[in-house]
Amino acid sequence: MTTATTTRPGETLRPHAEDAFAEELKALAAADDRPRPARWNLSPWAVATYLLGGTLGDGTVITPKYVGPRRIVEVAVTTLATDRALLLLGVPGTAKTWVSEHLAAAVSGDSTLLVQGTAGTAEEAIRYGWNYAQLLAHGPSRDALVPSPVMRAMQDGKIARLEELTRIPADVQDTLITILSEKTLPVPELGEETQAVRGFNLIATANDRDRGVNDLSSALRRRFNTVVLPLPATVEDEVDIVSRRVEQIGRSLELPEAPAGADEIRRVVTVFRELRNGLTNDGRTKVKSPSGTLSTAEAISVVTNGLALAAHFGDGVLRASDVAAGIQGAVVRDPSSDKVVWREYLETVVRERDGWKDFYRACREIS
Repeated sequence: MTTATTTRPGETLRPHAEDAFAEELKALAAADDRPRPARWNLSPWAVATYLLGGTLGDGTVITPKYVGPRRIVEVAVTTLATDRALLLLGVPGTAKTWVSEHLAAAVSGDSTLLVQGTAGTAEEAIRYGWNYAQLLAHGPSRDALVPSPVMRAMQDGKIARLEELTRIPADVQDTLITILSEKTLPVPELGEETQAVRGFNLIATANDRDRGVNDLSSALRRRFNTVVLPLPATVEDEVDIVSRRVEQIGRSLELPEAPAGADEIRRVVTVFRELRNGLTNDGRTKVKSPSGTLSTAEAISVVTNGLALAAHFGDGVLRASDVAAGIQGAVVRDPSSDKVVWREYLETVVRERDGWKDFYRACREIS
């Protein structure tokens, strides 16, 4: 027998965006005097400010949730205020899920109306299911119907989220066509339908590396406005993103502050960018790229793991030896080919770079 437990404030490992940034959302709502679409908690301007960061008139600092071109965020936000759904597209690790969550939190105050797409996602996950005990006892009824997150968003006028759209089977994807075009979800078993109320929209995410897996039909693609999230444009942007996310994650895990390892964060980002681009940052040396994506999200994971090593088995300061194993694990996904790429990069680039001797030694020891 199990008993329910109540999570005390501060114990949640990863609070939802609307909880983690509740004070910022409250301050924005109080300062926001611009027109708001129906059932939006904030105006489009305030939603964009929440994503991109800024300082309000009363001095409240809104931290950036996304570092990238402002126009991309503005287009994404305004799309949600129209009758078209939003598709966030990009390579793995470009913050599609992160942006999706924060958009829903800012617009609806609820980022939890989520469908996680997989190869096994069924129509019921998008439309509705049934409480089979009720169904067998009393037949089809409203009491027996179990609404999906999408159906609940339609009823409440909120933003629904659908992750990894192109991993969902094509016939299940097309369940969305009627929802997005007619803003209606038929329930033929009851002879009824659920009509979306004002404020409803949907944000889907997809990796462009998944093209050819379950490509969207032309009919479904027309229902989306596609916004491509690029990789960070500069080293500084990517270092900023990694530092901010590592600081947030580290705070929840009670790890040392990220600035203690600022040099190592920059080093991790530099390695990832050079191997990803096939060229050193100074443009002088071409290098081979490994089979993996080496995304910003993976850099965040490497640094966070390094901080945990430094905290529990070191002096709390992030050093080359703390990130070496994580970097090698991220680079060497295919042992037969990536080992050669990694070894060549170490010998031709890292070994000759000023100030990187400690990193070279740490990586060679792991290798």
